[in-house]
Amino acid sequence: MKLAPSILSADFACLGDDVDRVASVSDLLHVDVMDGHFVPVITIGGPVVKSLRKHTDLFLDCHLMVTDPATLFDDFADAGADRCTVHVELGDPRPLFDDLRARGIGVGLSLNPPTPVESVLPYLGEIDLLLVMSVNPGWGGQAFIPEVLDKVRTARAEIDAHGFACEIEIDGGINAATALDAAEAGCDVFVAGSAVFKDDDPVAAATKIRAQAAAGAARRVPA
Repeated sequence: MKLAPSILSADFACLGDDVDRVASVSDLLHVDVMDGHFVPVITIGGPVVKSLRKHTDLFLDCHLMVTDPATLFDDFADAGADRCTVHVELGDPRPLFDDLRARGIGVGLSLNPPTPVESVLPYLGEIDLLLVMSVNPGWGGQAFIPEVLDKVRTARAEIDAHGFACEIEIDGGINAATALDAAEAGCDVFVAGSAVFKDDDPVAAATKIRAQAAAGAARRVPA
């Protein structure tokens, strides 16, 4: 079980300090990139990733909620991103996979809550990560949508049946309670923003999420 605190909920005035505070209990840093078009909000881009890369050795997990992600790949490769996740809602993602691989960047594919899981099943053998959104993307602090766990179960069964080297990540409304259920359903990587960075004790909050995710994984029943 891996924890990926989302810097979307960090204090950007002291981002390095916030990252340092949770580094010991983090496996990845989740970087939400929004363009004001694919989603209504504008957040950050390559320059922040470049600054983070100089500051931390943590895996930089970049979620590109943008209409034309290919235009950003060079910037993110140069900045030191470890993986970029694109959205299946944009259409056939295979050319994007090829572009990312050519730049030495890991490949993720995401789907939003209204999108059927069948849209991503053909690609599970070609990606490193499936990101299941458990809120509608655009803002931090939203409530978890439990119905998405059926998608996780379906994807988990498909990955296990074929032996695909693909992790399942979940993002949106993740806290200790929802991490337990998401892990039991089949998730491997847990993106938590508000539940970590907005807590009075981010390390304790992150540790509790990790513990609950491990407990949920222990309850998992193989397909």
